[in-house]
Amino acid sequence: MTPEDTRDRLGDFLVDRRMLLIAAIALPVGALGGLAAWVLLRLIGVVTNLCFYGRWSWHLVSPGATHHPWWLILCVPIAGGLIVGLMARFGSEKIRGHGMPEAIESILTRGSIVEPKVAVLKPVSAAVSIGTGGPFGAEGPIIMTGGAVGSIVAQHLHLTADERKTLLVAGSAAGMAATFNSPLAAVLLAVELLLFEWRPRSLVPVVAAVAVATAVRGPLLGTAAIFPVSTLGVHPHADIDALAILIGCCGAIVAVAATWLVYRAEDMFGRLPFHWMWWPAIGGLIIGLGGLVEPRALGVGYDVIDELLTGRATTSLIVGILIVKTLIWSLSLGSGTSGGVLAPVFMIGGALGAAVGMGMPTVFPGFWAMLGLAAVVGGVMRSPITGVVFTLELTQAWSAALPVLIASATAYAISVLVLRRSVLTEKIARRGLHLTRDYSTDPLETFFCGDVAQHDPDSLARARRAEPVATLAPRDTLRHAAYVMAESGRREAAVVSADGAVVGLVTVDDLLTPRRHDLNEATVRERPRKLFAARS
Repeated sequence: MTPEDTRDRLGDFLVDRRMLLIAAIALPVGALGGLAAWVLLRLIGVVTNLCFYGRWSWHLVSPGATHHPWWLILCVPIAGGLIVGLMARFGSEKIRGHGMPEAIESILTRGSIVEPKVAVLKPVSAAVSIGTGGPFGAEGPIIMTGGAVGSIVAQHLHLTADERKTLLVAGSAAGMAATFNSPLAAVLLAVELLLFEWRPRSLVPVVAAVAVATAVRGPLLGTAAIFPVSTLGVHPHADIDALAILIGCCGAIVAVAATWLVYRAEDMFGRLPFHWMWWPAIGGLIIGLGGLVEPRALGVGYDVIDELLTGRATTSLIVGILIVKTLIWSLSLGSGTSGGVLAPVFMIGGALGAAVGMGMPTVFPGFWAMLGLAAVVGGVMRSPITGVVFTLELTQAWSAALPVLIASATAYAISVLVLRRSVLTEKIARRGLHLTRDYSTDPLETFFCGDVAQHDPDSLARARRAEPVATLAPRDTLRHAAYVMAESGRREAAVVSADGAVVGLVTVDDLLTPRRHDLNEATVRERPRKLFAARS
């Protein structure tokens, strides 16, 4: 075959008809993800009503919507944290955290395999945490729950690792779309945070799942915008666009401060001289103390976000949310409880925009709160396009697209310059992994093998002695090593340290005679013959 014939066979994407099969499987995954979102929201409603109002109802209500005795506001979050700690200790530690880092870690290190019990324990623990006053969102847990559904389906069908990843992300995006009625933002979140690629083989199934989840949401939760804003045909002018930069700068400051607080709190909890099972209860104490100052900072807070984005929030509420919500969310999240980050970021960003907007010209009610929301999302999540589309889909204020984009991109630019990692990736880095979120085209992809091939026998011999393609981290388990070798088709894998140095080699023989029979516990560091004997 001539080079010309080869070029004629190549296209923009590497894709085959199996993409259609995975998209077909993604349809029921999307439906299950949408149902999971509905169940989680109802569970939160049940727990909130039982704990704060003493009634049986599944409708969402704010814990601080009416006055409660001080002891109730203080004690209920502590009890909720204790329950979550017990569930994590005796159920599954995977329910700890806010969902997105756990989903990313599953994709990167476990071949997109999620235990079935996580699909049950994660929404229940999140419902307990949020329903007892936790200032968290439902979206992080639903990402993990929907992802678990997609992963379980893929495992039962014995699909490849890439296909498991696609269905995991499809379930996660489906849950997100059903929670916020934001299909486009859910797809963008999948691309910017979870897929680590932009390919038809993954994008088409994710879109299919999101479409079904959004359709399922209609009869269950409605089809209207979550926080509709009336723009009255207003179109912001250039001077308003310039002021959006100021909102973006303020949003970056809040984003950096909140991210710093989350991980300083995690460091402080890590130094406590007792088991992490008790940490969420201490986080609950912080939540209860904050609730005594501003009760409406408790819970998921959709009603407060609505007041901020429609311009109906009072000055005391704006200031209280901006200070109290930021503190109790950041500090309690570091305790390892179960709850998401997106809804709190929406509320904090909306309060910031509303506060700064008091000194700005009036555009339409809630305009500056919208910009603050997009800015803080862009700064905290490092996903500016997702933040913009989320803001516009939640409010349907599409005429404000340009200033929203400016605010989000400004906060994003400052955040990436000041902080090396985001609230999502810092936890992954602390577990010994490195994640880069730069997307680019590899220049080598433009060359053909024949253009760069070496025909010299010595060069071929050196190539055969090259380092193995498969790589592992020292903390990886032997089971993961076996999975990596099977997926790559190699009988060996290089062990690479955090600084990129090759520190050892694991072979198939190393996996046949482990020190311990439990491959889930033994790590590649425990293979002394080829790895670390010379260093120890």
